Amino acid sequence: MRIPKTPPDFNTIFARFAKNAERLGKIFQMASAPAAKGKYLHWDKLRHCPPPEGFSHEQWWFALKIQRRNLFKPITLRDKKAEPFRHLVVDPIPEMLHKIDQGAGGSIAMPDQIANPDTRDQYYIRSLIQEAITSSQLEGAVTTRKIAKEMIRTGRPPQDRSEQMILNNFKTMQSIGKMKDKSLSKELVSEIHRFITEKPLDDSTAAGRFRRTDERIVVADMYNELFHEPPPADQLEKRMAAMCDFANGASPDYFIHPVIRSIILHFWLAYDHPFVDGNGRTARALFYWSMLRNGFWLFEFVSISQIIHSHPAKYGRAFLYTETDDNDLTYFVLYHLEVIERAIKELHRYIKRKTKRLQAIESQLRGVAALNHRQRDLISHALRHPHHRYTIKSHQISHNVVYQTGRLDLLDLENRGLLTSNKSGRTWYFTPANDLEEKLAKLPL
Repeated sequence: MRIPKTPPDFNTIFARFAKNAERLGKIFQMASAPAAKGKYLHWDKLRHCPPPEGFSHEQWWFALKIQRRNLFKPITLRDKKAEPFRHLVVDPIPEMLHKIDQGAGGSIAMPDQIANPDTRDQYYIRSLIQEAITSSQLEGAVTTRKIAKEMIRTGRPPQDRSEQMILNNFKTMQSIGKMKDKSLSKELVSEIHRFITEKPLDDSTAAGRFRRTDERIVVADMYNELFHEPPPADQLEKRMAAMCDFANGASPDYFIHPVIRSIILHFWLAYDHPFVDGNGRTARALFYWSMLRNGFWLFEFVSISQIIHSHPAKYGRAFLYTETDDNDLTYFVLYHLEVIERAIKELHRYIKRKTKRLQAIESQLRGVAALNHRQRDLISHALRHPHHRYTIKSHQISHNVVYQTGRLDLLDLENRGLLTSNKSGRTWYFTPANDLEEKLAKLPL
């Protein structure tokens, strides 16, 4: 990833045209025109677009900056020169926020599969695993998805640093839901970081503490090209206190939509880079904390890192666009809203695919000669109720058969690996196998 071209200096362009009142007047008139192609472009992209007839790229940029400066709203995050970061709400941000309000929070009805307590956990765990894996991969974890899923689902100990990172992320995401009712504090930020970095850090004392003045941390690529150098360590206590005030709604003194506040919180932690390692994972965890705290319940089931990981350069560029253009957070907000939009769509696509797959398996079951109609009915029910417990007595009553017939039905399903059994007192309980769908797909017709 390359560093974007720094935009021309606003004051330098103004001084160049200040003595030409007529020309300056025309530029000011152009400032009220729509943005290029209706998009919020950085200079790095704008310079490749054809400018309005009769104007140079610099004049066009100057006009857009006039338009933006009149609408900017600052926040309490400041850069290393004490200049504030700012943002503005431009199209299509209001429409994107409205869609998120409708589809991810409030009293909007949940998808049936998530509302159903018997299947809800499947989607919840799937989302946690997906986020844990892809968030770790963004930070260098190299374990395959298949191996990582197997580790988490079986509960085996991690075998290397990558697996430990993924397991830590998984446990952190589980904890975030329990932390959503807490106000953000420096202690809570440190606790989240400690969850994320337990064991993988070279210096175990760095887990949960801010970096020291003797620990220089920079963001660079493999060729040592410097992308970002965070503020000095001796400012972190004050900066983190300001970040927590922002996260808890104590600042600024005007309304910020909670989704935008959550996105800016993500940027803030990443910009300040308060820890020796694990800053990106902590920043994304704070985004989830903020979204859940503000009632966007769907984010228990949504993975943003899955989307970010598919185009990681766009993620880095969104940070750099903000830093190279007057601390304009609008670039990062727009990028992150697109990520959220895609992540929600991906969840609904997954639910649709999963539903179709279950319907196909249930349809296939009707043609499996190895199972009788009672067993097919039970397995069909088990697909939709993966945590249900069956007993010989319940199966006997459901199908009006004698005890021995019910017993043979369930034992046969257990022998085929479709059910697992355990005894409590004098009663045997049968539950669907964890990999029931996979095993059904291998059954001979």
